[in-house]
Amino acid sequence: MKFAIIGAGNIGSALAFGLAQSKLVRTEDICISNTHPEKLERIKAFDPAIRTTTDNRECIEGADVVVLAMKPWKLQEAAEQLKPWLDYERQIVASMVGGVGLKDLQAVFQKDGKCPALYYLIPNTAIAARESMTFLSSVGATKEQDEALLAVFKDLGDAMLVEERLMNAGLVLASCGIAYALRYIRANTQGGVLLGFTPADAQRIVAQTMKGAASLLSTDHSHPEAEIDKVTTPAGLTIRGLNAMERNGFTTSIIEGLMASIPQAK
Repeated sequence: MKFAIIGAGNIGSALAFGLAQSKLVRTEDICISNTHPEKLERIKAFDPAIRTTTDNRECIEGADVVVLAMKPWKLQEAAEQLKPWLDYERQIVASMVGGVGLKDLQAVFQKDGKCPALYYLIPNTAIAARESMTFLSSVGATKEQDEALLAVFKDLGDAMLVEERLMNAGLVLASCGIAYALRYIRANTQGGVLLGFTPADAQRIVAQTMKGAASLLSTDHSHPEAEIDKVTTPAGLTIRGLNAMERNGFTTSIIEGLMASIPQAK
């Protein structure tokens, strides 16, 4: 599968980095375009085999999937530029433009009453390390296209094909969620320094502990409380710590943060 990525900002670059390490996509089948050549230099520095260009038309030629990775206010202009050259019968258009749903995409890409197969994608920045949680929603796509694109994004971490109504929830849990997880790591690292470790060692310990906790759930598919029970002995240290965190609003603050992050209807 050949990918054209329009936009080399943080998320567009992250996708290119992830795809370049994928088992399902050849590096030479990745092209990324941007109007600012300096942004393309770090793509080439990462892997010279990734094709780069400042010409969007050149980038989409021969691509199976055209990924839009830009700010929302640039979408209309990009769509008008790309529409004359897109093969509506063969090429997939997948948008990572935040807040732009499938109906909006249909409106901007409609041509002579037709639209290409359209996808709304929400990955997170861990896609650069092939550890993203990516959400996909589609319109006008075939089952085969759904399965092929889902397979690629599962190879870049994990991926779910969901109804569009769940995309904002996915955005909060997995995309915003990266920042929330990192903030927890930062807080825990600060605690580690207070306990006597150097900042570097504390961060190393916390990051590995987070990785281990996530592995327990993803490998055994167990419930978090079941794993917590394994380390909370009666009158023990862990339950004291958990209770102190809850008294200070641990769970409540996380849930309120998630709800505050839900995009508001315009």
